[in-house]
Amino acid sequence: MSGDALRQDPAELRRRIDSSRAHPARVYDVFLGGKDHYPADRNAAAAGLAANPRGYLDVRHNRDFLRRAVTALAEEDGIRQFLDIGTGLPTAENVHQIAQRTAPDSRVVYVDNDPVVLAHARALLTSGPEGRTDYIDADLRSADRILEQAARTLDFDRPIALCLVAILHFVPDEEAYPVVRELIDALPAGSRLVLSHVTDDLNPENVRAVQRTYTERGFTFVLRSHKDVERFFTENGLEVAAPGVVPVHHWRQDHAAPVPEQPEESYLAGLEDIEKVRYRDINDVTDADINIYGGLGVKS
Repeated sequence: MSGDALRQDPAELRRRIDSSRAHPARVYDVFLGGKDHYPADRNAAAAGLAANPRGYLDVRHNRDFLRRAVTALAEEDGIRQFLDIGTGLPTAENVHQIAQRTAPDSRVVYVDNDPVVLAHARALLTSGPEGRTDYIDADLRSADRILEQAARTLDFDRPIALCLVAILHFVPDEEAYPVVRELIDALPAGSRLVLSHVTDDLNPENVRAVQRTYTERGFTFVLRSHKDVERFFTENGLEVAAPGVVPVHHWRQDHAAPVPEQPEESYLAGLEDIEKVRYRDINDVTDADINIYGGLGVKS
């Protein structure tokens, strides 16, 4: 285990946590059935679910897209290094678990700026003995800091997979495109970009209703078109791998999304709607449910 961030004073961490305002990482945690969130995060998730009752499928299928992409990179492309920015709270099947299942020597660096994520970061650093993991306490927009600290664990002379999964819609254009360019420019040839992004191309009424609930809570929430999402690849000279930039449930489908273990019906009946989503099978997804594009690019 490494990471200077983990040596922070617990009292300082507590001071940094603002439990009165929702945070994207913690709202995501609610939808994934986690326990590391506050009432403000739960309220934001519940409002999003009320605006789009099948919106949990976006979150869960986005997570499953990450599973398939990392699996493909490790199994098919031989990638052994991953830089995951906007990690979120530890949950089942994190990047190092997926990659090290195929390649135990994989190295993974996680990056997030939420102090609650940092407080739980040790759960992200349970690498097998052959691999390595690290955690950086930094904002996506601090590319210099991320790259400098990631170089302690990752070899920038060998290909690296940069994972920007469901993070860029929280960053405005004037910052999002330049920071992705800066990160890609620092990566060697053969590196990959794994990216997913919310859009209003597909089911605009549903996702715009969700956008309103988040912007009312102070989030930046940018809905980008297919063309605008593709720009993150094309403007950085990346070749987009098949099947292209597509709705995440169509990206190299393997029909193996995990099905949660089901509780007793009596227990389920007593839960609020936002608590029930963790138990739902996401394999009944339709095109009318998904509002996230995903894609994988290759740097030549």
